[in-house]
Amino acid sequence: MHYIDRPLADSLDVIYELIDKIANNYKANDGILWAISFKEDPKLLGTIGFWRITKEHYRAEIGYILDPEQWGKGIMNEAMKAVLDYGFTQMNLHSVEAVVNPDNDASISVLERNNFKREAYYRENYYYQGKFLDSGVYSLIIGEWGK
Repeated sequence: MHYIDRPLADSLDVIYELIDKIANNYKANDGILWAISFKEDPKLLGTIGFWRITKEHYRAEIGYILDPEQWGKGIMNEAMKAVLDYGFTQMNLHSVEAVVNPDNDASISVLERNNFKREAYYRENYYYQGKFLDSGVYSLIIGEWGK
């Protein structure tokens, strides 16, 4: 959660609200989230999915998070490839964007390995916990997707 600019869940009620929000987004076809785990062990390692789906523009934002103990093992890159394949072939997306903290080198590396290009750098466009933060916007257009 180091680069996710929202507070940690501090109660089961907050977690249940998040689960309800994810389920409602899925039911409304406004978002889809997958759990990341090893085939042989169902322990949750992270999540990845599409949200802010803009159907009229065939575009969605991708978001992901991974347990720090799993960083550097290629897990997120593998998950990213599978989710992009689903987005482009099943959801008929034309483009996918990701908004990242510019200091999150690992996340940017995953995006760049999957042919995302930086479209924008917004200075102090986000306010969180008394500070203005920068944002980087990356995108991938179907024609640049490397499968």
